[in-house]
Amino acid sequence: MSASTSAGRSLAGLARFGLIIALIVVFSVFSVLAPTFFTPGNLQSILVNNFTLLAIVSIAMTFAVSAGGIDLSVGTAVDFASFAFVSFVLAGQPVPLALIAGLAAGALVGAFNAVLISVIGVAPFLATLGTLFIGRSVQQLLTNGGNPVYLPPSGVPEAFRFLGHGTIANVPVPLVIAAIVIAGAAAIFARTRFGRVVVSIGIQPSVVRYSGIGLGAPVAATFILAGLIAAVAGLILTATVTVYIPSSGNAFLLNAIGATFIGTTLSPLGRPNVLGTVLGVLLLSIVANGLLLTGLNFYWQQVGTGTLIFAVLALSFINRKTVGA
Repeated sequence: MSASTSAGRSLAGLARFGLIIALIVVFSVFSVLAPTFFTPGNLQSILVNNFTLLAIVSIAMTFAVSAGGIDLSVGTAVDFASFAFVSFVLAGQPVPLALIAGLAAGALVGAFNAVLISVIGVAPFLATLGTLFIGRSVQQLLTNGGNPVYLPPSGVPEAFRFLGHGTIANVPVPLVIAAIVIAGAAAIFARTRFGRVVVSIGIQPSVVRYSGIGLGAPVAATFILAGLIAAVAGLILTATVTVYIPSSGNAFLLNAIGATFIGTTLSPLGRPNVLGTVLGVLLLSIVANGLLLTGLNFYWQQVGTGTLIFAVLALSFINRKTVGA
């Protein structure tokens, strides 16, 4: 074995675990730079306030990217679920019914994408971008120009509060729900025919087609599922802050895309995967919290996050290039 070959494999091994190395490095750096970073209270804050909602939205994005597309309307699904949830609660409807309405609203966003993509044949990027713009306009119309819809403290049901602030065995309910969503997504990809078909469509759609499997139904189901999962984040968000703010869900979009593609670095073929996405979300959450504790200007925080994403993806490119060679 030549020295260059050995060095190449060593570099590929380093790049293969670049995400894990990045996690260890940023955790260590912030533990030194910010004395309050490595404390139980702050670590719980990272998981509850930074990780939970982004993880759920990123799992929705992972399904769309796994099928060879992208979903720019996950934030719209978050918002529609939030609006439906608040509207039903304000109307005095039971919380379970409000939950169903919120989930249905998110699934409706996914179904709209599914029709555009699977029936009409619009590319996922353009279809979901159009849904993003339409959804933003609809929210403006429904709220008289984008006014928040508040829930009066006296009118908030206890079950509603529990969803956002309750605990199960001393674990915050939002974190429990996020864990269930993550575990469910992992099981779908690893244990079900649907999950294997979705992954195959993302890798070689022509092979799937020649195998006699139609692409329309699985792709449509994938985008409906993505909308449904994103709706879960909308419900938790609303139960936490007890207010619906139009287009607030779009705040998760770029980070969800970043976390999903950061997660592809764990795959030798650069494919989306649940574990990688979760670690990507954790990395972004730690960086956001750590930079905030160090007192850096908000805009420098964005620069730092973008630089980190670039570095991890660059390692992934090195890994795939070395494997290909």
